[in-house]
Amino acid sequence: MDWRTKLLNPAPRARRDYKSLATPVYRGSTVVFDNQGAVSDDWQQAENGYTYGLYGTPTTLELAARIADLENARHTFIVPGGQAAIALVYLAFCKAGSHALIPVSAYGPNREMADGLLRGFGVTVEPYDPLIGGGIRDLIKDNTTLIWCESPGSVTMEVQDIPTIVEAAHESGVAVALDNTYAAGVLFDAFAHGVDVSMQALTKYVGGHSDILLGSVSVRDEAAYQTLGPIYRQLGLAVSPDDCSLALRGLQTLAVRLDQLEKSTLTVANWLAEHPSIETVFHPALASCPGHDSWKRDFTGSASVFSFMFKDDVSPAQVEAIINSLKIFRIGLSWGGVTSLAVVYPDLDRPGKDYGGRLVRLNVGLEQESDLIGDLQDAITDVLDQTGAN
Repeated sequence: MDWRTKLLNPAPRARRDYKSLATPVYRGSTVVFDNQGAVSDDWQQAENGYTYGLYGTPTTLELAARIADLENARHTFIVPGGQAAIALVYLAFCKAGSHALIPVSAYGPNREMADGLLRGFGVTVEPYDPLIGGGIRDLIKDNTTLIWCESPGSVTMEVQDIPTIVEAAHESGVAVALDNTYAAGVLFDAFAHGVDVSMQALTKYVGGHSDILLGSVSVRDEAAYQTLGPIYRQLGLAVSPDDCSLALRGLQTLAVRLDQLEKSTLTVANWLAEHPSIETVFHPALASCPGHDSWKRDFTGSASVFSFMFKDDVSPAQVEAIINSLKIFRIGLSWGGVTSLAVVYPDLDRPGKDYGGRLVRLNVGLEQESDLIGDLQDAITDVLDQTGAN
């Protein structure tokens, strides 16, 4: 064999009986078959064997299996990010002429997709009050094929009555999908509460360090699996095995991170609730949060993200100045990582409500609680002392 051919020979040279605690990172597109009769292009690799890297390598499928195990799902699909997960769900359950429902508190890009891409495809997506509960029956039409839930809601943190919504949906044969990112798939048991599809942005708590973009779509049963699978294949939702490896590592510390984040976040939220310049704190574990009773009934814990609103004698300009004055909290979108973040939502769209540029969302990280409270106290005090209240 010529040395040039030797360079390309894929046959392994080293022993393959190495046993490690870490899942190997398998990179590859082409799958080599033992013979022509074995050649296949099947997306159901977990059952039927590997056929093409597009549908996942062993690293990808290991992550998928572990997420499915945590969520008690029939199967989990790993996709490039949370928005890709949302797109997969929409395109699997909706077609031209379909009607879908989405809470007004849903993740902004989900609503943008509803008003943009899906409208162009002839799908009508109707917003609804996240606290509607059983009243959602009145919004279900003959052509309704999907109801989205997100609990707590994005930014304003409304906790939905998922069991009641599921009951109403299933009476009419409508599938329910849940953005379960806040709960990391573990603080709220989606499938025990009847949800058909649970998606997460693994970018957040599973990744946990603000350095990957991944999503997951988990299904309750075989019917949902077969509905989603062909669309997953057609969309070509390939993911990086390196990112999957980081997510697998993140899973190992997820429990201890969530425990610490809950403790620190509650400490900060309770401090803000007593601050004289704060009107309301929207944290699911506090009675001031819309849907708090549903959270107490259905959740096993809380996470790191919540919002609060300054009193109306603090102007939007002062709120912005306060955020700009923070030293430990960084200004940024996303959440679930180890670094504390703060961001103002000056143009938040919620029907019948005007937050007046005074609503701030925090992600509490793993910094010392006293330092985070001190950072908030210093910023608030310095700005209000310098500029005065309205």
